[in-house]
Parts: sequence; C-alpha cells; structure tokens
Amino acid sequence: MAKPVIGIIGNAHLINDEYAVQAVGVSNVEAVADLTGAIPLIVPSLPRVGAIADLMEACDGFVFTGGRPNVHPSHWGEEPTEKHGAFDPDRDAVTLPLIRACVASGVPIFGICRGFQEFNVAFGGTLHPEIREIPGRMNHRMPPNGTLEEKFEHRHAVRLTPDGAFARILGATEVMVNSLHGQGIRDKGDRVVIEGWAPDETPEAIHIEGAPGFAIAVQWHPEWRAATDPVSRPLFLSLGEAVRRRAG
Repeated sequence: MAKPVIGIIGNAHLINDEYAVQAVGVSNVEAVADLTGAIPLIVPSLPRVGAIADLMEACDGFVFTGGRPNVHPSHWGEEPTEKHGAFDPDRDAVTLPLIRACVASGVPIFGICRGFQEFNVAFGGTLHPEIREIPGRMNHRMPPNGTLEEKFEHRHAVRLTPDGAFARILGATEVMVNSLHGQGIRDKGDRVVIEGWAPDETPEAIHIEGAPGFAIAVQWHPEWRAATDPVSRPLFLSLGEAVRRRAG
C-alpha cells in the first residue's frame, strides 16, 4: 500500500538575493518523514501553479509552516504599517482558502507559527502586528544572538485547557515550548478555539471547532528536533494517525 502524502507549505526565498525559489526548512521535512509515516511533499505558495482542489487531490494532509513574511492585514480590513513587516501575498492566496477547504472536507491540517496565524485569519480573526508592545506581554521574538540550538530552546510554559484536544494528545496541562514570533492573535476567528496560553496570556494553541478532521495549530515551532522533543513528537504522531485514517 502506498504511503500517504503530506503537503508542506513552502515559502518564497531568494538565493543570493536574486534567484527566486520556494523553500521549506529541513526540520519540517524531517518531522513529517520521521514521525507521520507519510511522504513529505513541498507545496509551492504560488496560486497560479495549481487550484486548491488539485492540491487537496494530491495530498492527504498539510503542514502550514512558519515563515518570515506576515499575513497581510487587508485580510481583516486594516492598512499595513511598518510594524506589520514584510508580506507574501502569494502565500496568503494559497493558504487561507486551502485551510478553509481542508476543514470543510476533513483533510488533516497542522499549523505552525505563521500557519497558526493563518488558521485564525482564515476564519475571520485578526492579528497583533507586534505583541511585545502590548502592556504586560513578553518578547516572543527569536533571540537575536546565539546558535540555532539556543534560539530554538524552550523559553516559556504553555497552559493547556484540561480535557481539551491538546491535553489529550500531550497527556499534560502544561508544557514547555520555544518562542520565535512577533505577531499573535488579537481577536480570535469564528470556530477558532483557544486551548493554550503563554504566561502572559498570549494564545499559543488552537483548534477549529466542528472540523470533521484533524485541524490544530500552535504558535511555537514543534518541527525543531521533533523526533526527540516530548511535546513535538506526539503532535506529529497524531497528525500521522489522522492522515493515515483519511487516506485509508
């Protein structure tokens, strides 16, 4: 029996600041390959490459990765500012309708960092452009110095809803995670259920209410060292189980 396929959403990148490519971090590929039992397939964030229906036909599930550009604020009726940073309208054009279509059809989806924010915006939510400027909030951005290991190390706890989807998957009501994001949820979207919070009450874990399939997202980066991390591993294993059920 052929393995199922999990599409990993790519990001626009320039090699030598001039040659355009669509790229995915190796850690995302390894997490899918090592833990889900599926074949990882890089999906270009280019709407002219293929229709949403074609992508769903080709893949049994999707991982919506992190990325440096942010979701454009026009998707919730605001004008962009310097605080919103850079944008990737092509990725927005692929991911937002793809998330809604996958939820409607029961295709398993897992959102990470920007993907977490895309889940919220796809269902009508809004984002803070710079959550560290909100009184009482911590700086969730990637540390500017240090090795990759140091930048991706655990930085804060996440409090989970008892008996929620994440508590069931992780077998705990509090876990330690990394933190490498500047934006975050301001107003939650319709059907978006927040199940995890940082100590400063920043939303960190969500699921889509009433989704017929696996539809969860986290604000941190579970793909980093996923095979050995006690929080990351069960998340990807659960994605794999959902994809195999769907494919079967």
